[in-house]
Formats: sequence, structure tokens, C-alpha cells
Amino acid sequence: MVFDLKLQSISELAELQQLATHADKPVYIANEDDQIRVDARSFLGLFALDYSRPLKVITDSLYVMRMLEIRQRALEDAMARA
Repeated sequence: MVFDLKLQSISELAELQQLATHADKPVYIANEDDQIRVDARSFLGLFALDYSRPLKVITDSLYVMRMLEIRQRALEDAMARA
């Protein structure tokens, strides 16, 4: 499963890394064209990505996908209220 994600801060990246450490299956983060794919738990690997553009979270973990969907809905609700 693939989830498109735009990270706005380091704290969001830290949350994603935390999700990856608790996931039951591997979690990868890739750039848009999938030329660079790194393990989401790898602190050094995450420096290879360009965060100014949307990224792809690639995983088969239902836990991670559900948590990302909840996060996305919360962001959309906050934007709608503003």
C-alpha cells in the first residue's frame, strides 16, 4: 500500500519514524519518482530524501496506514475550520 505524504516539520518526521518502529511490517519512504527508497526507521537514510516535495510511504502494515489516515483527516479538519 502506498500513502502520499507531505511533511511540514521535523516533529512529523519523528512521528512517522515512531510509527515505523512499532509497525508489524517494514515501512519505507520514497521520493515521488521512487528513485530513492529508505527504511523509515533509518535516521541517516532519511537525510537522502527531498522534503520540499511530497513523499510516498510504502508499507503493508495496516496499523501504519490507519494512523496516517487519521493524521490526514485531522489535518483536513483543521484546514476546514481555519
